[in-house]
Amino acid sequence: MGDPESLNPAGDGRIMTEVKSIAVIGAGTMGGGIALTAAMSGINAFQVDINSEQLDRAKAYHAKTLARSVEKQRMTQADADAATKRITYVTDMSASSAADWAVEAATEHVEVKKKLFQAMRAAYRDDVVLATNTSSISITDLASAVGDAASRVIGMHFFNPVPVMKLVEVIKGLATAEDVTARTIALAERMGKTAIPANDRAGFVSNRVLMPMINEAFYAWMDGVAEPEAIDEIMKLGCNFPMGPLRLADFIGLDVCHDIMMVLHRELGQDKYFPCPLLRQLVTAGRLGDKTKRGVYAY
Repeated sequence: MGDPESLNPAGDGRIMTEVKSIAVIGAGTMGGGIALTAAMSGINAFQVDINSEQLDRAKAYHAKTLARSVEKQRMTQADADAATKRITYVTDMSASSAADWAVEAATEHVEVKKKLFQAMRAAYRDDVVLATNTSSISITDLASAVGDAASRVIGMHFFNPVPVMKLVEVIKGLATAEDVTARTIALAERMGKTAIPANDRAGFVSNRVLMPMINEAFYAWMDGVAEPEAIDEIMKLGCNFPMGPLRLADFIGLDVCHDIMMVLHRELGQDKYFPCPLLRQLVTAGRLGDKTKRGVYAY
């Protein structure tokens, strides 16, 4: 996008300022991926996290991913260096107040996210979209934390690993303005993604379908239907999945799977969404998957 301003993709003739910088609140797996993808797309990114050690991990992930891309000739060293220079790491949200867009990528807990949204409203200009990378929590509920700024709140659900996965689920809340939805789709496409809208229901589309399947795989394991390796291989070979459901759960994080199932159970009120006891047991034991080197499998 060469011009600093472009026509609103909603087609209503209004002019909107191009997003030159984005603040990503949370430097975990998803937040780090979003910041890197923005930087690789020519957008300046503020990587925000109160934990300096988490910022260091995100910085190392960025360097490793860019180096691998250069090694595999997906990008030049000059482009990798330029992307690196576009990322600024800060521990205070106020240090990113110049951003044109903000997206939070914190843990999947509604009260944590609501507090972040209140801080985001205070930190950023009144024209800045306040997006969330939530994978299951109601956008309307999160927007209730920011009062009359609710029209600027939207769901922008990226998928892991963010630099690779093409989908962004775009979810508008009850109060989300139409031009905010259009701008979100435009930004996602500028970041090389395919933006697909979904309605504001618990789990949206992806996790409304995926998480009960993963949960059922845990039940199949717990009930002795088959061992994890067999369950995963049957689903890979029989359903053409690139990764079995239990291996995928480890990759996502068993705690994340558990939290999403709890959101589905609470919002939809059906017992079938309650996390499998074996999944709950593994989370209690701290066996969270890839990030702890042990979950369903040992790494």
